[in-house]
Amino acid sequence: MPGMEYLAGAGAGVAVAAVAFVLYFRTLAPTMLYYDPAGMYDSVMLQVKAHVLGIPNPTGYPTYIMISHLFTYLPWANVGWRVNLVSAVFAALAVLAVYFICKALTGRVVPAVAAAFLFAVSREFWTQAVIAEVYTMSAFFIALDILVLLVWHKTREDKYLLLFAFLMGLTMTNHMTSGLVLPAAAVLIALTDWRKLVEWRLVLKGTGLFLVGLLPYLYLPIRSAMNPPLDDAQPHTLGNFLTLVTGSNFESRMFAFGMDEMPARLGLYADFLANQFNPLLLIVAALGAFYLAYKREVAVLAMFTFLFVGWLVYALGYNIRDVYIYFIPTYLILCFFIAVGFGNLMDVAQPRLSRLRVAPRVAGLAVVAAFLFVLPFSGFAKAYGQVDMSGNLHGLHTMNAVIENVEEDATVMHRSGVMWYMDHVTDHRPDINVVDPFPRGSWQAESPFWTDAAEENIKDGRRVYILFPSGTAEANEDLFHSAGYHLLEHETGMFYEVVARQRAADGETMLPAAEEEGAEEEGDPLEDRA
Repeated sequence: MPGMEYLAGAGAGVAVAAVAFVLYFRTLAPTMLYYDPAGMYDSVMLQVKAHVLGIPNPTGYPTYIMISHLFTYLPWANVGWRVNLVSAVFAALAVLAVYFICKALTGRVVPAVAAAFLFAVSREFWTQAVIAEVYTMSAFFIALDILVLLVWHKTREDKYLLLFAFLMGLTMTNHMTSGLVLPAAAVLIALTDWRKLVEWRLVLKGTGLFLVGLLPYLYLPIRSAMNPPLDDAQPHTLGNFLTLVTGSNFESRMFAFGMDEMPARLGLYADFLANQFNPLLLIVAALGAFYLAYKREVAVLAMFTFLFVGWLVYALGYNIRDVYIYFIPTYLILCFFIAVGFGNLMDVAQPRLSRLRVAPRVAGLAVVAAFLFVLPFSGFAKAYGQVDMSGNLHGLHTMNAVIENVEEDATVMHRSGVMWYMDHVTDHRPDINVVDPFPRGSWQAESPFWTDAAEENIKDGRRVYILFPSGTAEANEDLFHSAGYHLLEHETGMFYEVVARQRAADGETMLPAAEEEGAEEEGDPLEDRA
């Protein structure tokens, strides 16, 4: 019966999403996170700003903040864990959406389950599912947009285009890179039924619904006008609002590499791609793309190709250390091609197996199905070990070291670190003056901002402590020495005290910053993060 088949197919999707959620839940970071220049920049600040309804960094992420704030009211665990849970939930929802897309593309359950699970356990996506970040929510909205477009492509009913218009606006309030789906949708529509693009009543309705979807952006100026904690962007003015939501502060980092540097950047992508998928899967993806062309699904193929190339070009030109996060949408598209390739293999195998007797036919189908699941599982154990954050208590240990060891009425300097969590989420040590010396959008491992802010607080009669991000204490040691100070490492190894050189000479032990564990090294950002 068609109804039973639909329920069975939906049940398979729910099952793979549930398995993915269990994996994310077991590897979820258990508490507050921390700033790490090796690649984890915003997680602790997102935890804090979700709790206090603050204003995030560019590009604002209002939908993420408001949804995450609701999670902070959960009665379990701590605020940090609750906000981390948002990523796990939306990662599982993204996997569910990927399953339905692959089911729509192939008409088969097994290839859809295999491709959805492959995306679920791809390393970079998994890393974002276990910490507070915006990227799993972005993947969910993008997948949902594509699913609605594919339903329209099949049914040609205008209501799905209108639903897409609303979802597209909402999607962009979470992450601006998702905006590429809009021109990709135009490609699909033009190649399917170009008249829809000039049907003015439909376009007018769609534009209105798109603007309705953008309404979460109103959170930024309205909340900013209420003078919330942690509002460096001040988006209650039009100029500041546009600067925040467009990410114009990062324009110099976009398309920062010339054509002569593209071979090296493509090599970087190839290295990351090899850590996501078994190379055989890339052959399956190529087969899937060919099969879409063979079946004359040119509109779908063009949309997927446009999205893959567009996101890849953007990421290759983006000069940031954690660029691997921006590769995730390309992995999403590859999984769609892989699903189609798997479906094609089953289409080829099934007629041949149907000629066999029952036992050999069942055995043959089992072999094909096993092949579809062995490849996605091939890197599972390695990925699990690399992404597991369930035992990561570094942020909590750092905060506790400060709470237990810093003198009363002292200043603690940090860079977007756990001190904001202590200051705005917990009730501990209200006497401590928490200072981030860097202006908004500014960060350098070696910077006079550290010494200038420390000297100012010392002149005010405060003892000054610094939580240096990993590997940066040594880089600033000479600056402090030139200013007449030493950095004394506390016995916990979690922070330093800034003292006059005479005080150090009078008997206190100075542990050189060069001995600091976890010094920043070039290499795989994921391994640096651990």
